[in-house]
Amino acid sequence: MSERWFITGTDTEVGKTVASTALLQAARAAGFCSVGYKPVASGCDVTPEGLRNSDALALQKNSVPALPYDLINPLAFEEPTSPHIVSEEEGRPITFERLSAGLAAITQQADWVLTEGAGGWFTPLSATTTFADWVQQEQLPVVLVVGVKLGCINHALLTAQAIQASGLRLAGWIANGIQPAGKRHQEYLATLKQRLPAPLLGEIPWLTHADEFDHLGHYLRLPQ
Repeated sequence: MSERWFITGTDTEVGKTVASTALLQAARAAGFCSVGYKPVASGCDVTPEGLRNSDALALQKNSVPALPYDLINPLAFEEPTSPHIVSEEEGRPITFERLSAGLAAITQQADWVLTEGAGGWFTPLSATTTFADWVQQEQLPVVLVVGVKLGCINHALLTAQAIQASGLRLAGWIANGIQPAGKRHQEYLATLKQRLPAPLLGEIPWLTHADEFDHLGHYLRLPQ
């Protein structure tokens, strides 16, 4: 039976894909067939092959076995905005059935599957649903990515509280260096370690072009 996980962030641009890449690499090093799934992606580039999202491409690159792009990212939108806005405008609804069907197809191909959300925990998928609602339906354990900077403590605690309030298990959190470590970096980490109700899976330091690295896995341990 495949292990299935969901990765979310305290906000957009906190390094979910860098953390996802690192987890996929760590899972592969542990002997798993590990595949990343980015069911919904906005901010895609127009290419001869169709719309392509850089985050989804990173997941595809670090997935074993290699899978077609459309399986990794079935719902791709060009405009870099909240998915519920662009999907409604284009008349392409984001349904739980579509997301779940894609996850089921991925799960048949791998024994360790990581689904990466879009934006933060409550990113809307329609006028009435959020990503959090779908994760709750699928009962996926959650890994939280915290972009370490001023303000991250409040955002992390609120997100952790929301995840637990939904009845889901917060399996761990990852400290991601989205900027060079500042004067209070260690104090921020110490506070998060003390107050977040889940284990720290590791810290990824500030790295330029981190998504291009093939050795990020050694920074993390896998969630249990």
